[in-house]
Amino acid sequence: MKQTKYLAAILCLSLGVSSCTKDFEDINTNKNVPIAVNPDLLLSGVIRNTLNDQVGEAWGIGNIVVQHTAKIQFVNEDRYLWGEKNGVWSSVYGNMRNVQNIIDIATNAKPVQNNYLGIALVMKSWMFSLATDAYGDIPYSKATQGKAAGIYTPEYDTQEAIYTGILADLKKANELLGTSNETVSGDILFGGGAGSIIKWRKLANSLRLRYMMRISAKKNVGADMQAIVSNPAQTPIFESNDDNAALKYFEAAPNQWPMYGSRVGSFDEFRVSKSMSDRLTALSDPRLPVFGRPSEKSVAAGTPKIEGIPNGLGDVAALNYNGGPQGVSRVGLSYACLVCNDNGPAPVANVAQSLLMTYAELQFILAEAREKGLITTGTAEGYYLAGIAANFDYYKRIVPVQYNINVTPPASYYTQTGVAYTGTQAEKLGKIALQKWVALFFNGLEAWFDWRRTGMPAVVPGPDNLNNNKVPLRYIYPLSEQSLNGVNRKAAVDRQGADDLNTRMWSIK
Repeated sequence: MKQTKYLAAILCLSLGVSSCTKDFEDINTNKNVPIAVNPDLLLSGVIRNTLNDQVGEAWGIGNIVVQHTAKIQFVNEDRYLWGEKNGVWSSVYGNMRNVQNIIDIATNAKPVQNNYLGIALVMKSWMFSLATDAYGDIPYSKATQGKAAGIYTPEYDTQEAIYTGILADLKKANELLGTSNETVSGDILFGGGAGSIIKWRKLANSLRLRYMMRISAKKNVGADMQAIVSNPAQTPIFESNDDNAALKYFEAAPNQWPMYGSRVGSFDEFRVSKSMSDRLTALSDPRLPVFGRPSEKSVAAGTPKIEGIPNGLGDVAALNYNGGPQGVSRVGLSYACLVCNDNGPAPVANVAQSLLMTYAELQFILAEAREKGLITTGTAEGYYLAGIAANFDYYKRIVPVQYNINVTPPASYYTQTGVAYTGTQAEKLGKIALQKWVALFFNGLEAWFDWRRTGMPAVVPGPDNLNNNKVPLRYIYPLSEQSLNGVNRKAAVDRQGADDLNTRMWSIK
């Protein structure tokens, strides 16, 4: 072996160094590892990762804090003993690198790929909205500039500035989409191709309305909202459930509903909240069997009933409520793990979807805007009823016939006192908020963000809560920020207020 090396060295000396090195780069380049990537490969990963993360955040905190669900054991989340919650932060900033890569690739292409650029701006806006709504002031304008500008400790922008940027980017996205000729691939949300462009435009403008409503207590947004709804040709918005930004899954892993692979024990810690079961039972709402299953105790007694558990109970009280776990309803089969059956119908794969935004939510936004006089188009009652009908229709579409659930409401549903669009303005806004709360089930943290803005419907801390009888308003910053970006984090805390669960961010009235 040594002799071979010596001969090789002598040969190089005799032939000249240049002849031994001129092909060095080609020889040492791995042809199977690309140094550039197309935006479609990045886009599919960003959509899948962020929407899967949204499902996890809904399961772990979102459904709990707004009392769609509650816990029967390991109840820290339900008692507001949160500590740091880094899921949103990690998801947004981890995936934002590839969003920025799409923006850079699309911008530097010849010609510019405006369709990919517009889609990336929509994803960027939605993702940053999640982060600022969870934490308040965050790195925004200087984020993702480590590689391009060497900024590794970005300053935290104010939430007001962030929302200004988000709304500007969504407006720009609507204007860009459809102005270039590249075919969009990798779009697992709307299917890609020419037909997806109008869907992304509708999403951009519908999100604009969501975020304008979010900051409506701090900004005069009426004129901008009216400009959108009065010009559907230039600013299209969702028109039906066909426009829903909902990620559909496959039956088999790895591209299936993230909860399907859960362990039974872990899944069964989470049960239907009494707030959900009581409110929907009072309305004889046919969606309740979608969200929960009759308790095992009631089934055994021959009187099947969906029985929720109060939020915020301590470990012992939660585990023993109503006689124990058999007296508390599990979450509905449409969302259950694939081995989570109650000796009834087996869960069917490929049912639940990850929701970014729906037509039903948009209708409730427009109903509130019209009731408050922020827009003059349409009627508040019309939007409100359309939102309810859209949510019923959504579940009629996705719930399998094997579950034997009739999600069609009787005509009397809409005329009962708790639903009919009657009463004072405060009562009408309360009805909008209640139906929107129902429609936002399993939509990440969106129901929590919206509840913080309106205070409706009532969310009452449980008897054993550990947050001084206060519902949390935000996540604390990741502790890693203290060491990695301490100066800028401190500036944000000094400006915004104490880094705890109860500090009110700018957008909260």
